[in-house]
Formats: sequence, C-alpha cells, structure tokens
Amino acid sequence: MGLIEIVAQFIGIIAMVFNILSYQGKKQSTVIFLQLFGGAFFAVNFLMLGASVGGLLNIIATIRAIIFLYKDKLKADRTPWFVAFITSYISVYILSFTVFSKEPTTFNLIIEILPVIGMLALNIGFRLKNASDVRKCGLVSSSAWLIYNIVVGSWGAIIC
Repeated sequence: MGLIEIVAQFIGIIAMVFNILSYQGKKQSTVIFLQLFGGAFFAVNFLMLGASVGGLLNIIATIRAIIFLYKDKLKADRTPWFVAFITSYISVYILSFTVFSKEPTTFNLIIEILPVIGMLALNIGFRLKNASDVRKCGLVSSSAWLIYNIVVGSWGAIIC
C-alpha cells in the first residue's frame, strides 16, 4: 500500500467519524453540519482512491448539506432543488464514462451506478413523510453504497 492510499484511508476514517458523530446531534442543523464535513472528507477519500463517481457524488452531498443548512432562505425543500440534485447524480454517472474515461465494461457500468442509486434513494427518502418508507430508502442507499465501497476499497466508508 502506497503513501497516497494510506493517506486516503486515514481521510476516510476521519469522514466516518464525522458521519457517526452526526447521529449524536440533537439539532437538525448539527446533524447536517457534521455530515457536511463527512461528505467533504469522503469526497477527498474517494478521489484519492481513484473512485471519481464516489468523490463527485460526495462533493454534491457537501453542497446539498450547505443548501439544507440554509433551507429556509434557499427554499431547499422545493421541487427544483430535488430535480437539480437528481440531474447532478445522473450527470456524474455519464461523466465518469466520458470526461473521466472510465471503461464502460459491464462490471463498471453496474458498480458505478450503485452510488448513484444510493443518492437517488436517499433524496427520495428525504421527501417522504412515512418513517418506514424513509428507512426503506435508507436501506437501498446503504446497500448500494456498501457494495461500491467494498469494490473501491474505502475502509472508512465500508465501516460507516
């Protein structure tokens, strides 16, 4: 294991700590603030590991957290934001095979779509009112991300 991968794994562990701490937050703003840092560190972690889709989606997640910190001012719960996030997730998938030149093998097409599915499920879950439905979306998201994390080898993301 090279120095870059060691540093990447360390950054992934830091990201994991922020995300775990976010569940201890008593206020929504605290949870979102801590997840903002978790997303930012995971973005660096994935990019350092060469996992561009995971990195870019976490950059979007960081931006999403900032927007939701100011949700009243920015009206973040409105449909245009939802559509913008969905569009950005799908765009990241397309960019990975065009701009980032990921080889479009069957394996890559499947693996790279998993975190996109995870993000889509999470965003849909955020809009639902029924707690059971929100948990189902969370299960889809977690499962999709877990498989991706195992394939790209992000220890902090796997544990998280």
